[in-house]
Amino acid sequence: MKNRLHYLIYRFFITLFLTLIFARPSYAQSLLLGNENLTVEVGLNFGPTFFLGDLGGHRGYGTTFIKDLNLPLTKLMKGAFVSVQPNEWLGFRVAAQYTFLAGKDEIINTNGRPESFRKDRNLDFRSDVWEAYTAVEFFPLMYLKRYDEDYQPKLRPYIFGGAGLFHFNPQGSLTDQNGNKTWHYLQPLHTEGEGFAEYPDRPNYKLTQVNIPMGGGFKYLLSDNVNLGIELLYRKTFTDYIDDVSTTYIDPNLFNKYLSPADANIAIQIYNKTPTTITSRTDPGLQRGNSKNNDAYFSLLLKLSIKINGNFNNDYNRKSAEHTRCPARF
Repeated sequence: MKNRLHYLIYRFFITLFLTLIFARPSYAQSLLLGNENLTVEVGLNFGPTFFLGDLGGHRGYGTTFIKDLNLPLTKLMKGAFVSVQPNEWLGFRVAAQYTFLAGKDEIINTNGRPESFRKDRNLDFRSDVWEAYTAVEFFPLMYLKRYDEDYQPKLRPYIFGGAGLFHFNPQGSLTDQNGNKTWHYLQPLHTEGEGFAEYPDRPNYKLTQVNIPMGGGFKYLLSDNVNLGIELLYRKTFTDYIDDVSTTYIDPNLFNKYLSPADANIAIQIYNKTPTTITSRTDPGLQRGNSKNNDAYFSLLLKLSIKINGNFNNDYNRKSAEHTRCPARF
């Protein structure tokens, strides 16, 4: 399923991106559908992505959003998008992108206070993330000035929201006595008893799920055909298992009941990696994660796009209209 999803996303967007870039002007004009103000843009975006979940964090009690970030685990997101604007204040976007998420309790700075529980938990994860989404863009200032033909700013703030799909597959690490680290996929190990009869309220989580992308940014018109932008892209998800940590510790004997001997051996080692001197914190039923807040992630993106069709029939006509328009004031 994972390879199939990756293949379909990349094939669709690469084909669409190249087709639109190298399309003849006559083809671009056919996209107008009778609307002389419609513009079509294709572009690339990249920037750091930050994970918001149960693992990692900072001193004190676990918190949310910016205060929960671990910058050393930041990875770069890469993607492509197509944006269609029927007018200057409304747009529709389709995008696909790849990023990488990670979390690690080991890097928490501690002074022996409330964060010691998370530090001692000593869990980690990493996961490739592939996603595709559609969104509606709204330019509030352009909407308020929609009847003012003289209002053509180069810097245009906007907000957006939509719906998407993302695929993740968390891995956790084990380190042997020689310091050699190996990574293992966590979902098949059912580390919190997902899918076990003893935990009917914990179904096995799906690796491909729905998310809600939302955010805002600024679009700057470098020229008639090239735009540069900065955007904050936040994804609300409906799962608390991107990092495979959510609820409580389970009885490790259940791994032998439901898993193969090889998988059970790995699961017993990886579900509980607290130091051997600490035992009472990991008894079955005690807290392993916090299920009150679902996992999320967000990116700070630099966006570069090109316009592949004309507005006002062509840029020459638009400039001529601007030069011959009566001035608003003297």
